[in-house]
Amino acid sequence: MKRILTIVAAAVLTVAGCGGGGAGGGSGNRISIATGGTTGVYYVYGGGLAKQLSAGIANTQATASVTSASVENIKLLASGKAQIGFSQADTAADAVNGKDSFTAEQPIKALARIYDNYLHLVLAPGVSAAKVADLKGKRVSLGPANSGTQVVARRVLEAAGLDPDNDITKQQLSINESVQAAKDGTIDAFFWVGGLPTAGITDLAVSRPDMKVMDTSEVLPAMRSTHGEQYVSLDVDLAATYKLSGMIKTVGIANVLLVPDSMDEQLAYDITRTLFEKKAELEKVHPEAKKLDPALGQQVAPVELHPGAARYYKEKA
Repeated sequence: MKRILTIVAAAVLTVAGCGGGGAGGGSGNRISIATGGTTGVYYVYGGGLAKQLSAGIANTQATASVTSASVENIKLLASGKAQIGFSQADTAADAVNGKDSFTAEQPIKALARIYDNYLHLVLAPGVSAAKVADLKGKRVSLGPANSGTQVVARRVLEAAGLDPDNDITKQQLSINESVQAAKDGTIDAFFWVGGLPTAGITDLAVSRPDMKVMDTSEVLPAMRSTHGEQYVSLDVDLAATYKLSGMIKTVGIANVLLVPDSMDEQLAYDITRTLFEKKAELEKVHPEAKKLDPALGQQVAPVELHPGAARYYKEKA
């Protein structure tokens, strides 16, 4: 009889330890953070965030997963396969409006605006182009399918008067694949949208310092006119960032941290609190975490703040 009771007790403890799937309300939270490619900022930042959430929220296990980034991340949130997702603000705006990459409004809310992304239009070593329109006829990677990079790349080309499907030889490569293809000479240029510095581009710049990053300020007015004011002008000090020469202006897009709108309010509050309280630890993982600021964090329109995040900002006011 004693042995039977022991087995039953063990079974109860096993069930109790299984926890919920990240929606809150169970004895534990398993949180999958949808990020991006392994040499991009999303993945590095997401890995650091996963560590802090696992350590800072009771009965929580968080992990960062490799994805194609923004578009895929939002679809993973909507399907329940991820509980947190990094996204560019333009893609998030499309998601809540059910346009372009999305056929219906997506059930997402925001926790925070975290830092700005910079458009990198990289020319492979030996390739010459003075403006975006000069890419006509060239082999160009627009970024992987279901990525925010591809959304921006297509809009940049269209703003320059090019058809992304017909005026270039289009490829859809990840940042890792784009860097390798540029080294191998199998593409002439590639688009990447990410924080500073992006490890893959640092690697390319170190190994092939004759590569170039183009100024894309020429297309910004047309992009803002067509797609909205979420596109802004940002400066990149190439010498300080990638040890290349010069300063350029490029298109910038805010990044937001998203969750399903069904997430438990307390869990959303705890994630937001941990994000800001562990800023110093996240800065050690990637310098873009220095941009974390509660005042900036609330600027997520047109996506709505999750009620748990809104409660955190109200308490900090």
